[in-house]
Amino acid sequence: MADKSPDRTAANKPKGVKDRVIEALIAQKLMKREDLDKALEIQQKEGGSLGQVLSRLGLVESRALASALSQVLSIPSISLSKMELDPQMAKLISRKLAFHYQIVPVSRLANQLTVAMADPLNVLALDHLSQTTGLTLSPFITTAEEIQEALRRLYGGAITDTLEELRGQAQGGARIEILSEGRGQIQQKVEDLVRLTEEVPVVKVTNAILTQGVNLKASDILVEPFEKKLRVRFRVDGVFREGEPLPAAMHTGIVSRIKVMSNLNIAEHRLPQDGRIKFSAAGHEVDFRVSVIPSYYGEKACMRILDKSQVVLEIDRLGFEPEPLSGLKKAVAHPHGMVLITGPTGSGKTTTMYSLLKVVDRPERNLVTVEDPVEFDLAGVNQVAIRPDIGLTFAAALRSILRQDPNVIMVGEIRDGETADIAVKAALTGHLVLSTLHTNDAIGAVARLVNMGIEPYLIASCVLLVGAQRLPRRICPRCKKPYQPPKELIELYGLPPEGRYASGKGCNDCRGTGLAGRVGLLEAVPLTAELRRKVAAGASSMELREMARAAGFPSLRDHAVAKAALGLIPLEEVARTTVGYQE
Repeated sequence: MADKSPDRTAANKPKGVKDRVIEALIAQKLMKREDLDKALEIQQKEGGSLGQVLSRLGLVESRALASALSQVLSIPSISLSKMELDPQMAKLISRKLAFHYQIVPVSRLANQLTVAMADPLNVLALDHLSQTTGLTLSPFITTAEEIQEALRRLYGGAITDTLEELRGQAQGGARIEILSEGRGQIQQKVEDLVRLTEEVPVVKVTNAILTQGVNLKASDILVEPFEKKLRVRFRVDGVFREGEPLPAAMHTGIVSRIKVMSNLNIAEHRLPQDGRIKFSAAGHEVDFRVSVIPSYYGEKACMRILDKSQVVLEIDRLGFEPEPLSGLKKAVAHPHGMVLITGPTGSGKTTTMYSLLKVVDRPERNLVTVEDPVEFDLAGVNQVAIRPDIGLTFAAALRSILRQDPNVIMVGEIRDGETADIAVKAALTGHLVLSTLHTNDAIGAVARLVNMGIEPYLIASCVLLVGAQRLPRRICPRCKKPYQPPKELIELYGLPPEGRYASGKGCNDCRGTGLAGRVGLLEAVPLTAELRRKVAAGASSMELREMARAAGFPSLRDHAVAKAALGLIPLEEVARTTVGYQE
């Protein structure tokens, strides 16, 4: 009997949390016994928690694991992805401790603070934070992925810590310094600049700025020197947001580092320079188009972010209304002629052009583009980047391309009379030409071409359709609420009174703006027989606009109002993104 007592004692020994979680997963048929044995073997070799190993191997979903842990420990689970976090909670637990312990403050009631954790058994973390805050902590369970996302929403990305650390180093007398005289005329030697670009703080803050731009899904980053600070701004959804300010002393190091990364001349501070960076961020490669120009207090750097993972090159997914989209598809189905897309910088013209190339791409067709620069690599399309410094301009490239018997030519932008002349002649001689212009609306393209020296009768003969587009900001779906516009606005915009108008009140997801993402607006005006006769006769832009409206082609303002009536965009975006002559 005495010999069997140890076995009986072991059998009656209470099961640990890990054993009970495993039993719950197997009982719920979320995991097989052989998968468990494999995970235990890997855990024994590599260390870490069993939950981390199971998630990494994809054997158990994170949410299922959190649910099983909640069941075993009798601790409620919570879904942070569907919750609006109160920014005030970030003041109760410091960013450093929140990230260190992977814990999110959710709500406070009197002296009790509700927190979300992926590992609620971390008693040391709970005790430490209880002492730090002077509150009683009540833990909820969630997944590690939701913890990471919630921390980014509540505290911002890791960029904040990096910038604070570097700011402290710079203000504390670190080696990052600017040596200038007068209007930002840098006096440092090339060797000093090279050494400066290799400093760990400079590398860290530059990488942090680029990474933040990618994480924010920004289209542009500006690094701007001023007398007492270095300003960093990010263009998100078409509007600039100011990032963490840096000491002016860090300007030389950061701009020089950007130059090195984009293969520019770090010793040249008087002339503008253009380059390109390939940078790995968020697990994939991102291109940055870099422009550096001299300004009063030093060089200003602008970086256009070209992130393929964020670009939609499907014409049907750009958010355009069915009628103008149908007209655009019909126009590019022609074997020859010209299709023009107009709009200001940042209105999505290039994305539309690339999407149209995918529509017309066929194995039996020869597609060639002329761009400045090539923004995205398109499979099956021959793309030419212009090089004005060696004489490869739009016009020169077009002349050579026409000798290679292309079916479809995409010209990144018609900037001058020579390029316009060659493009028009190509459209008249059996080629389909797609291009962009900078005008306020579709009809304005006619006047712009005439201004470049193209005869009106040639425009009437070759242009199939002119489109104008904008990208107004979309109302954040998480904090969207109904909105009834005042009578004055209804009369001003000619709004349908029965519309489903809405606005965003602001939340963590949209960073308090009430806006998240953008939606496409497209004004498409095909040149009908009557419009062609008017264009050839030299009719004014106003006459052509009135005729287009009479023919039933809605304007940008009409499309914007329709989007607002559907509750997709706020009325402020109608006024901001559409031209005012229709008011």
